[in-house]
Amino acid sequence: MTTGYQIKNQEGLHYLTFQVVDWVDIFTRPVYKDIIIDSFKYAMENKHLQVFAYVIMSNHVHLIAQSAIGQLSNTIRDIKKIHV
Repeated sequence: MTTGYQIKNQEGLHYLTFQVVDWVDIFTRPVYKDIIIDSFKYAMENKHLQVFAYVIMSNHVHLIAQSAIGQLSNTIRDIKKIHV
């Protein structure tokens, strides 16, 4: 679901926030936190994502990151596609 925000500078350093639909407190369970962390690790190793900092809250995630190859939107899209 898009809210109209677009990353215009695909190579720049960005502060990003991902929220859970209806702000459900899903990340209180370690298994779901681990999925997010594993997704970040995968993107760092395989999609050239550079993560400088992140915090996982109970119902949203903050991230400071950039793409070394200028494809930040695609990488973030792929991270958000993970379904359990």
